[in-house]
Amino acid sequence: MRHAHAMLLQQRRPACLNDPLFIIIEELLFPACAMTVAIRASRLLLLALLASLGACGKAPETAEGKRTVMVHIATAAPSSGMQLTGEVRARHEVELAFRVGGKIEARLVDAGSEIRADQVLARLDPQDLKLAASAAAAQVAAAESEVATASAERERYAGLLARKFVSQAAFDSRQHALNAAQARLEQARAQRSISANQADYGSLRADFPGVVAAVLADAGQVVGAGQPVLRIARPEEKEVLVAVPESRVGALRQAEKITVRLWSAPELAIAGKLRELGAVADPQTRTYPARISLLEAPPQVMLGMTASVSLDAAPVTTLVVPLAAVGDNGQGPFVWVVEADKLRRVPVRVGSFRADGAEIVGGLRGGEAVVIAGISQLLEGQAVIARTAPAPAAQR
Repeated sequence: MRHAHAMLLQQRRPACLNDPLFIIIEELLFPACAMTVAIRASRLLLLALLASLGACGKAPETAEGKRTVMVHIATAAPSSGMQLTGEVRARHEVELAFRVGGKIEARLVDAGSEIRADQVLARLDPQDLKLAASAAAAQVAAAESEVATASAERERYAGLLARKFVSQAAFDSRQHALNAAQARLEQARAQRSISANQADYGSLRADFPGVVAAVLADAGQVVGAGQPVLRIARPEEKEVLVAVPESRVGALRQAEKITVRLWSAPELAIAGKLRELGAVADPQTRTYPARISLLEAPPQVMLGMTASVSLDAAPVTTLVVPLAAVGDNGQGPFVWVVEADKLRRVPVRVGSFRADGAEIVGGLRGGEAVVIAGISQLLEGQAVIARTAPAPAAQR
């Protein structure tokens, strides 16, 4: 009876489970003598699991569909001139400071204020300065009294010397005392003048008309002599301060024409001229500071505005591809090119990166279809379906 039941099970289950290996595993785990309802269920579960893992044979292979990629046809485009971004600054900027130290009592101007010549911009606490002036005046009075006493002594000794009542040495001593008193009087008067000037130095004044570019100290702050308090810019001559990469220093020096445009008014094209190029690079940015003078600055140009500096050079034709088409895995830049519906990896040389793409100066030929998206997931020789994408300018 049991043998007939086993034969029936072998006929009903899939043929792949009649493999000798499955029969041995089945006999070890589920002996026929201990076959219960729970064991039968576990037996069926194990057989289903083994079948799902592929023990019953491999599934028929299916052909993988081709991947669709977006491509750009490499075409020649004019090479744009170098562009730099900078800030409009005044050619002449001066940091004003008090010539004496003290506590700032009041600051009378703010950043951006227009000032006139001899205008009071800030004041120090005048108490100490007034006390110093009073002390200097008292020293002058004391010196004048000493001079009067020494002069009277000298006159008295002169009369005694004429009557031979004192020696010449005694008279010379009184004369020297008078000379010393007069010298101390001159010293006291000079100190009084210095103290008077220092009292006047308590008011910070502008020597020329200009604009307050920055406030470096405020009321209530104690400053020393010479510590900057305000930065004043003279707006007569304006220029643009830019940072030039070391690879573009030569191009800037040889530029025949420089054009400056404001971001707030891009329709204005202002002629510029290189006035100054720093000889030492900034230690942090590794760029060289350059100042571009504005030859005829219109009234719209204000200090602190952002400006774009363009170097107009002779137009050069080069291949331009979108930035996303260029990859680099540590072995140099490359692009994927579609040929006969298959991918080919092409090493390239990049001249420069622009706003509308990358300039390719070697390795790529005009008219080739370059993949512009998902380049990190592609393989050499992979079969694809190419779809042409819009021009780089339309993708920005």
